[in-house]
Amino acid sequence: MKGEDDVNTAMKDEEADGSGEKLLGFNSTEEQASGPGGQDSMWRNERYESVPLDVKGIDEDNSKGTRDSLNPQTGSALRKPRQSDERPKDSNLWPYFQDGLRRIDYVLTYHVQKPHSARKKKSRSCCLRGRNRTSSPAHEDPELAAQEQRLDYHEDDLRLRRDEFEENLREMGLEMEKEEGTKIPGVGFVKIHAPWEVLCREAEFMKLKMPTIKKYEVSHGSGIAEKVNMFIQKVTAPLQPKVVDSRTENEKHLSYPFSREKRHLFDLSDRNSFFNSKTRSSIVYEILKRTKCTRAKYIMGISSLLGSGVYTEAYPLHDGDIDGVHAETNDRKILYEEWASYSIFYKYQPIGLVRKYFGEKVGLYFAWLGVYTQMLIPAAVVGVIVFLYGCATVDDNIPSMEICDERNNITMCPMCDRACSYWKLVTACGTARASHLFDNAATVFFAIFMALWATMFMEHWKRRQMRLNYIWDMTGFEDTEEKQKSHPRAEYEFHVMKKSLKKEKSPKTGNVKLTCTDRMPAYMTIIVMMIFLIFVTLAIVFGVVLYRVSIMTALHMSSTPTFRTNIRATVKTTGAVINLIIIIIMDEVYGAIARWLTIMEVPKTDKSFEERLIFKTFILKFANAFTPIVYLAFFRGRLIGRPGKYIYVLGSYRMEECAHAGCLMELCIQLCITMLGKQLIQNNLFEIGVPKLKKLLRQRKIDKKHQEELNKTLHRHEKDHFLGPFVGLNPEYMEMIIQFGMVTLFVASFPLAPLFALLNNIIEIRLDAKKFVTELRRPIAVRAKDIGIWYTLLRGLSKVAVIVNAFVISFTSDFIPRLVYQYMYSPDGTLHGFVNHTLAYFNVSHFQPGTEPLEPLHLGYRVDVCRYKDYRDPPWSDTPYEFSREFWAILAARFAFVIVFQNVVMLMSDFVDWLIPDIPKDISVQIHKERNLIVELFMKEERGKKYRNTIGDPSPQPLRSRPSSQA
Repeated sequence: MKGEDDVNTAMKDEEADGSGEKLLGFNSTEEQASGPGGQDSMWRNERYESVPLDVKGIDEDNSKGTRDSLNPQTGSALRKPRQSDERPKDSNLWPYFQDGLRRIDYVLTYHVQKPHSARKKKSRSCCLRGRNRTSSPAHEDPELAAQEQRLDYHEDDLRLRRDEFEENLREMGLEMEKEEGTKIPGVGFVKIHAPWEVLCREAEFMKLKMPTIKKYEVSHGSGIAEKVNMFIQKVTAPLQPKVVDSRTENEKHLSYPFSREKRHLFDLSDRNSFFNSKTRSSIVYEILKRTKCTRAKYIMGISSLLGSGVYTEAYPLHDGDIDGVHAETNDRKILYEEWASYSIFYKYQPIGLVRKYFGEKVGLYFAWLGVYTQMLIPAAVVGVIVFLYGCATVDDNIPSMEICDERNNITMCPMCDRACSYWKLVTACGTARASHLFDNAATVFFAIFMALWATMFMEHWKRRQMRLNYIWDMTGFEDTEEKQKSHPRAEYEFHVMKKSLKKEKSPKTGNVKLTCTDRMPAYMTIIVMMIFLIFVTLAIVFGVVLYRVSIMTALHMSSTPTFRTNIRATVKTTGAVINLIIIIIMDEVYGAIARWLTIMEVPKTDKSFEERLIFKTFILKFANAFTPIVYLAFFRGRLIGRPGKYIYVLGSYRMEECAHAGCLMELCIQLCITMLGKQLIQNNLFEIGVPKLKKLLRQRKIDKKHQEELNKTLHRHEKDHFLGPFVGLNPEYMEMIIQFGMVTLFVASFPLAPLFALLNNIIEIRLDAKKFVTELRRPIAVRAKDIGIWYTLLRGLSKVAVIVNAFVISFTSDFIPRLVYQYMYSPDGTLHGFVNHTLAYFNVSHFQPGTEPLEPLHLGYRVDVCRYKDYRDPPWSDTPYEFSREFWAILAARFAFVIVFQNVVMLMSDFVDWLIPDIPKDISVQIHKERNLIVELFMKEERGKKYRNTIGDPSPQPLRSRPSSQA
């Protein structure tokens, strides 16, 4: 009980000391302000000088579950004078403090001790204070008492950390209001408001570009270009959302980084709307991120406090409700009606409003997704035309006609040992006709088209991104971005601190950093784990191969005729479904492992952490999704051997063969099932079902009888507490990158892939929009000028797609063998006789002992010679079963086609890349015009200063000074 006595004594001391500074162990604000460094010291993880607000006379009562002292009754010293146009807001509907004047810019939640525990704690404290007179009850369990004592001590420690952190936030100038367990049991809320002085100060430090009072006319290019733009706007008018800022404006405000010394350049007539809710929340988040808490073992920032359990959640608030009788018009409601609705799937997205509400990073994601979906329209149209061409020419295809001709009495060798018998080639008629739908002359054209399409898409996005940067005033974002890159993460600082303490140096992190030697164990672990996980993926694919081989043998041995009719289709479909289930499960596993490996690596900055996490996740998920497809495309049917000398694995398992028409049909089935399954199950069903399930689990703490009544009385911060947390855009990008790979990499085998992707993305845009507006908490507005590493991955995939499609056409399809036969071996220059040319002969007496069919008379007659698909010499030649000259000629033609196709397509892609400029001409003109206007504005300001100085000091000496030196 000694530890609890110490805690109670400390709590009494803290109550006796008004500010608690002696107990928490930090210096006063005056002592910090007097230190060296001036303004630059603010960026070395130190507390800022407090804004001139009277925060010293506040009496707070943190030990009680009541509101903080900054409410209207006790915090009048912090309340700014009410302006004439201000009116109190209803805090039940709008995100405001109880006074209805100060807006809630951010909310922190923490765990509140249950009332039952509190009563036990109170009773134990009374017993401790009077232990000389009374003793503890005899029936109390000592172990339970010790456990409760430890829990109470932990709660007190967390409360002390919160007290210190909130005190530091007050010194930064923030205002707070506290609620504990009012309507949601066990949850306490800290509502944060940033006053005007704090917003101005932080906006200057963050170099936020704000619109000035200066306007200029926006030109839309030359006269012809302007007429074309006007015509396009009239045509697309029904497709535009009913949002004010969705149309192109003729005037634009000149933007400039905010400065308190140059307030006269900005329109500050309405201070309430100058910094919108997105900007206010991002400013408060920057303060929370760098504010220290010395009791948290040298870790600074809200992220560390969330990780250690001091606070449970931290989030900004939505602007208001989206439905209901009392829901007033706000940006969230407009987005819900004009963006997050399936009924307006045909309309454009209000990207400007999305950026205004969620920030540039989220706006760029939805803008990229919109451009990608728009570019899928021509790809889907061409893919459907290619598919219809295959349907129209299937009856004129000579190879499939020869396979389906019953007069060609071609007996094929068994597909497996013992259980399988000889079979007629005519039974593969349906597979041959279906393969022609995806393996025809138009396939090569479509592969070239998709390679150029990928280049056009990348160029179109670069131009669109540059236009958005200009509209959103992000063209000069590089300097601020470099500062954000250099800001270290809290975990990195913690590891640096541990390293400095081990070396018995001062705890300053300036001279100590993590080197490659420090990270070497993590690097070795990452390399070993990544290689191991790749081998796990290969082992899973091999396991599915063994399943297909064993199930095919089992179905052949079955006595039921129904099972023996559609053996190949059954094996293909079930194998593809099993692959899909494994891919969905392993995606989640690989995502968690990639995050664990990245945390182990301890990257220095948030940007580095995100890029490393994305790269690891992409490698693992890409291998997980595409390894079964790569096996079907390039390895199945290649390493099987020949009749009489097959290749076996694990003793008696013979490697599976392709159908006579090739593996392209099976590749198409695998792509179709994987693509549709991931989109329907993983992307859509999980995105709809999982958030709703989590929301129901969060609401289980509230009685269902009072839930409807409670929802009507919940405040904005309490309603957002039940929404799902925002986990970032990486999962959204990742699923689209994998889809982009399926659309481009193996599109030669599946021309309908762009169509399926288009239909999915039309739903995906509205689904993500609805999730962001209704299901998730509002994310922190993050500034960004591009999509980051995702563009590099897209560009890499578009380059790899050219090579992959060249190999698919050359080695997986029969395009090259048909071409070689037609121009080298055909007697009449047609494909007549092509099927017989691709089949080799085998003498059945050369079977290995124990591998011959159990039913040799399955066809009703004795078989002496069977056929198999390969280019080998016949058994009666001088070199029986050796590769024939036709094999080497076709192999040379395959490699020649790969080289020619790759170089021609890449040359055309580079030409398109060179032909289309990255920056639109009108945007480059406007950027240059803005720079000139800024220079003109400041020159005018300098002339005004000189004129005012001349009026104020009429002495002739300033008139003789040189204007150039003053400028």
